[in-house]
Amino acid sequence: MYKAAKWILAIAGAVVVLIAIAVIVLTMLIDVEKYKPQIEQQVAKATGRTFTLGGDLKPSFFPWIGIRLSDLHLGNPAGYKEKDFISVAALEVRVKLLPLLSRKIEVKRFVVNSPRIVLEKRKDGRGGWEDIGKPAEKAAAPAKEQPDTAAKNALPIKQLMVGEFSITDGKIVWLDQTTGTRKEINDISLALTDVSFDKAIGVAFSALADQKRVQLKGTVGPMGTRPGKSPIPLDLAIQLLDQVDTRVAGRIDPSAAPLTFDLSISIAEFSPRQLITRLGGKIPLEPADAKALNAVALSFKLNGTPERVVVSGGKFKLDDAHADFSAQAGEFDKPNLKIDLQLDRIDLDRYLPPPAAEKTGAGMEKKPEASAPAPKTDYSPLRRMVLDARVRAGALKVKNARMQDIEVKISARNGMIRLDPLSLKMYTGNVTATGTVDVQKDQPATSLRLALNGIQAGPLVQDLMAKELIEGALAAKIDLNFIGDAPDAIRRTINGKGDLNFNDGAIVGIDLASMVRNVQTAFGLGQKPKEKPRTDFAELLLPFTITGGVFKTDASKLNSPLMRVLAAGSADLTKETLDFRVEPKFVATIQGQGDTSQRAGLMVPVIVSGTFESPKFKPDLAAILKQPLPDKEALQKMVPSKEKIEEDIQKLIPPKDQTQEKILEGVKGLFKGLPLGKE
Repeated sequence: MYKAAKWILAIAGAVVVLIAIAVIVLTMLIDVEKYKPQIEQQVAKATGRTFTLGGDLKPSFFPWIGIRLSDLHLGNPAGYKEKDFISVAALEVRVKLLPLLSRKIEVKRFVVNSPRIVLEKRKDGRGGWEDIGKPAEKAAAPAKEQPDTAAKNALPIKQLMVGEFSITDGKIVWLDQTTGTRKEINDISLALTDVSFDKAIGVAFSALADQKRVQLKGTVGPMGTRPGKSPIPLDLAIQLLDQVDTRVAGRIDPSAAPLTFDLSISIAEFSPRQLITRLGGKIPLEPADAKALNAVALSFKLNGTPERVVVSGGKFKLDDAHADFSAQAGEFDKPNLKIDLQLDRIDLDRYLPPPAAEKTGAGMEKKPEASAPAPKTDYSPLRRMVLDARVRAGALKVKNARMQDIEVKISARNGMIRLDPLSLKMYTGNVTATGTVDVQKDQPATSLRLALNGIQAGPLVQDLMAKELIEGALAAKIDLNFIGDAPDAIRRTINGKGDLNFNDGAIVGIDLASMVRNVQTAFGLGQKPKEKPRTDFAELLLPFTITGGVFKTDASKLNSPLMRVLAAGSADLTKETLDFRVEPKFVATIQGQGDTSQRAGLMVPVIVSGTFESPKFKPDLAAILKQPLPDKEALQKMVPSKEKIEEDIQKLIPPKDQTQEKILEGVKGLFKGLPLGKE
């Protein structure tokens, strides 16, 4: 037995030696260069492109069978600026010979040096990558017999091992003749380690995109003895410009029908500002807060199939704001979306551009030059979309207005987008709203219903407009509808109605009592008050309608314990003009709510005109002259005594003024002419 084994080993060794000698002799005797034209012809025939091998062919046979090629060129068709579609400086492949006999592949080297791929588009829009190879003239006839399933799924190899797999110094060029643009990705390198069926394959990729470094490192696999027939784990880390670190971990199962995936994706905190700066760009709309967009982070789980995707456990950070979210997407041709977002707080004013500086003087009078009409918005994607979304926020600030406990539900079907409901709290009150946006036609049609209760109007207006206009607790019901998506179109088409009810407040900046007092206002003897004028009220009711962009009210009322005022008129929202008449209903005394001094005077109507930006107020003297005067006793009760008037005038005119006596005498003469009796 021992001698037989010795003879077998001796014979096997002799065979190996003979094979080695034969391979060496073959490499010395065979001229492989003469096969270059045949190789070039076969590649050209298969691709339909010119192919050349400029360098030498250097084969090896034992123990590694392999070949080294250099200066490879696969050409572009006629009409392209770049001659080559693909070029490779050198390609080397070495495979161990003996394991091939048992369907085992051991690759010592697979190295590609300086590959260059040019993706060029001609002026007619045709790409150089199109129509590589010749299409079959006839469709292949169906096989009469189906192959055995096991044989079909079996790999032609049992084992794979690769010692070195690398691509170095690669380049991809994008050239678009239609736009004249050229982009390059340079310094492409790819290295795979531990390439086998039963181990995780190490991946290291690097490239320069517009001279900006992109790196990917991680592992893929193991692939299993039947690649594509079992789940593939992966764990990859992607780095952009040493700024953005992204990790993708999980698995992909190509054996399922359709393919399934279950991944965890996370983006570590980074600064978008620094990233944009490194990319050589500029933030399109610079936020008002220079410290905004300095911290962003994102993480979520992604699973599903190419036809349906589920996002769960999502977390998002934007500076000091944090959000949890989940989503589902399917039927991507529509698409069909479900979204749930919960935000703790956010100050949107930080991310909006700062307000433009107001122009003064002549610059305010100049009208902006007419600009070309904006292109029409394509609403067809919204008509197909199916959406169910819920958004909640603990606190929100926008345009300096502050809101809390916001909840919004939005749905969309067949071009009808519904807001039902929106609810929030603000300024000690609450707001609810419902609405629809119909995009079934070219111009969206919007309807909105609002209900407000207990809103403190003073702080709200102060925050929104930085002005003191009105105070009081606001309750309102408003129904509006309009057509269009541009401000001008909305103002022209807006229609609706509503009621505004202010309680226990004041109109700030207007003293109606002074405006309708004929002695101190109508005759110009009033003294500018030290405090800001205001009209206090117990209740202010403003019922209104809007028709074609014109706001109209016929029975607005201001009630206070000492004054009743009616107002009627209109405001053109398109022209931004005012036309109102404010009329006192009756006056027992003109002491206003919250006033500490007794006032006196005759009440006359006030006309409000001008524009939204510059309203004008004036007493309607002509109207008061047309009205019948009350009887003597009633009028005497409304008008104070001469002594009181003289006392008030003395307070209004500085002492020792030379005009004091003249003004006093003029007033005395004025009252002598009135039908009030003797002095």
